[in-house]
Order: sequence, then C-alpha cells, then structure tokens
Amino acid sequence: MQVAVLDDYQNVAHRMADWTPVTERADLTVFTDHLADPDELVARLSGFDAVMVMRERTPLPRSIIERLPRLKMIASTGPFNASIDMAAAQERGIVVGTTGGTVASTVELTWALILAAARNLVVESGSVRGGGWQTSVGRELSGRTLGVLGVGRIGARVARIGEAFGMTVIAWSRNLTVEAASQAGATLVTKDELFATADVLTIHMKLSERSTGLVGAAELGQMKPTALLVNTSRGPIVDEAALVDALRSRTIAGAALDVFDTEPLPAGHPLRTLDNVLATPHIGYVCDRPYRIFFRDAVAAISNWLDGQ
Repeated sequence: MQVAVLDDYQNVAHRMADWTPVTERADLTVFTDHLADPDELVARLSGFDAVMVMRERTPLPRSIIERLPRLKMIASTGPFNASIDMAAAQERGIVVGTTGGTVASTVELTWALILAAARNLVVESGSVRGGGWQTSVGRELSGRTLGVLGVGRIGARVARIGEAFGMTVIAWSRNLTVEAASQAGATLVTKDELFATADVLTIHMKLSERSTGLVGAAELGQMKPTALLVNTSRGPIVDEAALVDALRSRTIAGAALDVFDTEPLPAGHPLRTLDNVLATPHIGYVCDRPYRIFFRDAVAAISNWLDGQ
C-alpha cells in the first residue's frame, strides 16, 4: 500500500504523531510542497492508495477523484472538509476519514489580528527593526463596537472576548436568535445595522452556497470609513474583488485576513501589497495542539482502513 501526506508545509507530520501503525503495513510519502495544477496533482497521486489532506489546502473535486482509479481512502483533518466531493468519493467506494480538532487557535488568531491591525504592530515592529521609532497612532478598542458575523463555536468565543475588552458587541447571521446572541454577550441586530455600526467586523461562518459572496460591494459600502474587516473563516465569504476596491479607495480603513479565494495567495496579488492589509497565510488552525490531534487521528483513520484491507 502507498500512502501520501499532502501539503505538510512545516514538514512536521513525522514528529506530530507516531506513524508506526501505518508504516508497518504501507509505504509513507510526505510532500511539503503544494501543487495547484490539476494535471500535476493527478500525476503525483496516481500511484497512491490513500492520501491525507490538511484542511482545504488541496481540494479533491470530482474532476480529480475520477482520474485517480487507485485511490481508495482519504484522511481529511477536521470534522468536515467542503473541498472534498463526498458524492464522487462515495460513488467510487472511497473511504473518507475525518479527525477531531479545536477552535481555540482560530479564536486566538482572530484577536491577534484585531489587536495587531488596531495598533499597527507590524509597521511599528518594522520601524524598530529598521532603526526607527514611533510612526503611527493606534486605536483603542474599549468603548468601540465589535460586529460578529456568525455566532457559532468560534464566533461566540470571539464575541465574549470583545465584551471583556470593553467593546459593545453586536451580531447577525440568518438563523441567529436573540437568546443565542445574548449567551455570547452580544446584541442581535439586522444585517444592515451590523455593517453600518461595527468598528471591527469579524467573520465566523462556514463556507456554503448561502455564505459565498455574502460580504459584497453593497455590504462593504455600508461600513464606516474607519472600520476594520477581519476574516479568519473562509476567503470566498467575501467578494475579493470588491474588498480590494474598498481597500484601495479607503472606503474602509483596512482588513486583517487569514483566508483567501486562492491559497496559497498568488504572487503579486494586491492583498499581498496593499498598505492597509494585514495578511497571514491561513494559520488559524496551525498550532501545536490541533496539529497533534489532526495527525494522531489521521494515523488512526488510515490504520483502521488498512485493517479492513
């Protein structure tokens, strides 16, 4: 049996889990680079019986799955993965295993981005490293309004931290109730009020047909010119072209982003260079504890599948 681990960017798969239950019965190959070209990806994976994918780094749509006749098992980190065509996998009899995980790391990164953007930490740190000193005036968050788009497991925790910072917390999503918002320390408002009122608007929704493009030019146009947009959820929830236009025209003050339409973010993309963007490379879940859970559970899933072969 041939097993592949894809997109191990940090080259940590071997030390995050004991792979012995797999390597005793199969050959294991770890790839640390990313292939975006479908033909190159198919060529790479054509000789493997099982693959482990990290979140949505390498999507496995029907067009890829149908070109991999040898593939019999996919181990995906996290409890679900929208970038795997589950129907295509089921039709082919491919077993799809998932893992546990945590949300704390994404909550923490969200607040790291909010604070770093509000206090211009990257610019100020760069100034010190370059021999300079103070260059900007930051924003105090206490007394300002935090808007939370989506109050699920992550959004609720983000909201409660905003309350601890002394912020007024408001929230909206299609199915959010007054009670659920209140439990997170937030006040339920309309969608229009959320965008028009928030000083910091942070996104915490699952990517779906309903949420794709939910934040478009109209919503961005409702925001204050002093507002910050934060996205640690999924890139396509925001209309990326509309966001770039809003940032270039200073319709909003800035954005702090961990997720993008295309990942890795293409070289030369404006979100890499705009001076009012703080961008990180989708690291919300890239932490020691979730990684150990991901790899541990992936090993178990692949081992259980091998038991049945």
